[in-house]
Amino acid sequence: MSSFRGYHSEWNLGSPGGWDYQRMTQEIAKVVWQKINRVSPTGVDLNFDHPLLYPVVGFTEMLLAVHRQREGANHGLLAVVAEEETLADVTENINLARRLDAVDGITGILAAPHEFELHHGRVCHNGRPVSLIFMDFNNDVFLKLHRKHGLTPLYQAIRENRILNPRGTEPINVKSMFEVITGSQSARFHPETVRRTPWTRRFFSRRTTGPQGETIGNLVEWARANWSHLVLKPERGYSGIGVKVGGIVQDGDDAIETALTTGGYIVQEKVPLSLWGETMPEIDRKQGQIVLKDRQTDFRCLIGPDQIFGFLCRYGDVPTNVGSGGGVQPMAILESPMTVREAVDRINDTIAHMDVGDLLAIEDAQNALALKEKFTYLLGPIKIALRPRIITAQQLVDLETYGWGIWEDSIRLEQMWHAGELDAYIDIEEEELEIARLQPWRGGPAIFAADGLFGFGAHLEAP
Repeated sequence: MSSFRGYHSEWNLGSPGGWDYQRMTQEIAKVVWQKINRVSPTGVDLNFDHPLLYPVVGFTEMLLAVHRQREGANHGLLAVVAEEETLADVTENINLARRLDAVDGITGILAAPHEFELHHGRVCHNGRPVSLIFMDFNNDVFLKLHRKHGLTPLYQAIRENRILNPRGTEPINVKSMFEVITGSQSARFHPETVRRTPWTRRFFSRRTTGPQGETIGNLVEWARANWSHLVLKPERGYSGIGVKVGGIVQDGDDAIETALTTGGYIVQEKVPLSLWGETMPEIDRKQGQIVLKDRQTDFRCLIGPDQIFGFLCRYGDVPTNVGSGGGVQPMAILESPMTVREAVDRINDTIAHMDVGDLLAIEDAQNALALKEKFTYLLGPIKIALRPRIITAQQLVDLETYGWGIWEDSIRLEQMWHAGELDAYIDIEEEELEIARLQPWRGGPAIFAADGLFGFGAHLEAP
């Protein structure tokens, strides 16, 4: 039996983010943790320095390994490519380019997609041949930008397999794939993947089977009757945009009509909020007091070839996405001989009984460090939780098994797409599919994300 509970809410196989935000969070959190314990010792021993809490390290090593496999010991230019309007604001892309640039023999740059050219048949940037590109957007955005700017050099980079993530992941990078996993073909997938995939169906008027295998005569009318237990999501989306959660959105009829009118939605079984929520200490600055608040906290697993690079922990309300106003949470490995619940309760109690002035000074120091690190996203400064999310060494082992299953099942899904078995589940325009066909993935180097709604032992009690 696995040592943690819960489900993934979605996967991102196209251009996942978050691989550097946890590093920045950890470095700030270590200072905060030391300050808290100097004022009020918690009696809990935590490790903030485990390699899996710094996913950018493994991700960078993979990019460099791909370059060396292609170019040997030759010097190379590795480009991080993002939409022009994000170049000055997305700190992790800026940091990745700098990290690559610090490697001997490597030039790392951050560039907009229209800054490349063809020179003597090579994809170049300002006359320099490009070895490898990490592209921070999916094929639909690429196609939109190509129509605007004419991105012929990047088309060639795709053909030459110089783009990470490979564009061929896009057809299986849609949430309708969860219907494949939870439908009649579930036996083809890793049991851990199936167990952690919420029941999912493409959303339109249809006959199907329900979460318990029961027959549903009309999915739309069934959703109206069961709205409080369901979630509606765009098949392709990000930052929580367009997501409608039963119980959070009270008007189920309006949510359903919006999904039907917009098209391209899935309906999912709702993961109980208590399972992926925890109680956290916060400062109510208006009241001038320390309070304990129930917050939602999700857990992004960043997965590569036969490995997990690490994790990103977010927290806030529903949804927790940073792009929707959520924040990040430090993580730590429990090294004291106690349960996760005991450790969290002890830390919460210690912080709750601190002098509010002392904790205000610590939070101000935390904010100053974040500002110094330019710890921002498109909406501005990113919120950081005062208390870390705590997991155990055994849970790390089980998370690696979980990640391995997702990687293998993604390979299986791509094989099914190439065999024509998934055409009914993929509603993507033909030009995008042509881009995907130019660069099949086939299990090659990539970074995937699985966003988990997990309980590690300190989750809220079910109401």
